[in-house]
Amino acid sequence: MKHCVVIGGGVVGLTTAWALLERGHAVTLVEREAEVAQGASRANGGQLSYRYVSPLADAGVPLKALRWLLDPDGPLRFKPDASWAQWSWLLAFLRNCRGPVNRRTTERLLALGAYSQAAFARLHAEAQLGEAIALRTPGKLVVYRQPAEFARVAARVKGSGAEQALSHDDCVALEPALAQYEDGEATLAGGIFTPGEAVADCHAFCTELHARLVSHARFRGRLATPVDGFQRDGQGRVLAVRTAAGEVAADAVVLAAGLHSRALAATVGVELPLYPLKGYSLTAPIGTRHRPPEVSVTDFEKKILYARIGGELRIAAMVDLVGDDLGLDAGRLASLQRSVRATFPNAADYDRATPWAGLRPATPSGAPILGASGVPGLWLNVGHGALGFTFSFATANIVAELVSGRASPLPLEGLTL
Repeated sequence: MKHCVVIGGGVVGLTTAWALLERGHAVTLVEREAEVAQGASRANGGQLSYRYVSPLADAGVPLKALRWLLDPDGPLRFKPDASWAQWSWLLAFLRNCRGPVNRRTTERLLALGAYSQAAFARLHAEAQLGEAIALRTPGKLVVYRQPAEFARVAARVKGSGAEQALSHDDCVALEPALAQYEDGEATLAGGIFTPGEAVADCHAFCTELHARLVSHARFRGRLATPVDGFQRDGQGRVLAVRTAAGEVAADAVVLAAGLHSRALAATVGVELPLYPLKGYSLTAPIGTRHRPPEVSVTDFEKKILYARIGGELRIAAMVDLVGDDLGLDAGRLASLQRSVRATFPNAADYDRATPWAGLRPATPSGAPILGASGVPGLWLNVGHGALGFTFSFATANIVAELVSGRASPLPLEGLTL
């Protein structure tokens, strides 16, 4: 049995702690905030998209990005700065914007998604999380406005079995709320439906899982405890994490602190290629007069997703490359309000929507970084981007196996530092 310290109390850190406990280790989880799930896990899109995992970096994306930047309601915003972190990440991102690279990464992420789906089912049953996390499996419908784009994608998925290409009328039959899908720009051309995809409340999942962890005899939690570095021996091995409340000794440390992992890794000379993709969400209450979509819907062109989570509609969108800015930009929120009111005008009470912004720690390729850091005793579970909730169950088990001295259950090519 090892004593493992997990840094980070979001969905990735909590699932990692659970996976390590399952393998017989003692675990101390250290989180800088006073509560768990206060970063990117707080109010994200809530989709568990195991089979819709294509990374942002792809051929054609740079040209699309130029159009998005010229659109005041576009899904992308870029604020250049003088930091090496931003420009080095962008250069690496552009190198990944090639079709063959995207296809290889997508294949790896599809395997990760399938493994994560099975791992989540097992965790959900073992932890007995119940109805608190508002889990549903309505399937995912990606809708397209442009006929040419839809035709291209429909041809690709034809005969795949896992996905179904639906016409405009088929989409409305599947999800009647789409009957009002019109915003003056383009009507609905069609959609790709993937049965079995799920939605859940990521924040509620984290709080429920944390409650199960706290009751475990081999678990210790330290909230409101920022980590500022590591204690190492003469050979460079990490022996402990340093906090304001003192050192926490460890046989193994897993860095799962989202974007904060970048600065912590730098203290031991490890450069993590992470950059924040800022996203926004609205959480709007659903009343008796409202008709929200029951299926999880993603607007491909506008990059907006809609998911009913319990009695609320979660609307999440946008990729802003603006550094570490967590502010609620009034212009971006107004843009999101315009889009959702035009698309689903009677889905929820948008006047009472709660806004949120979060920083999603992304790698240039879109694939997470798992396993050895290059520093003995320090392990990585970082860089999940917008798919942290989806992939966390898989990556937690992979890293826990590696820490335990066993082989990864999946090939790690393209998933390491």
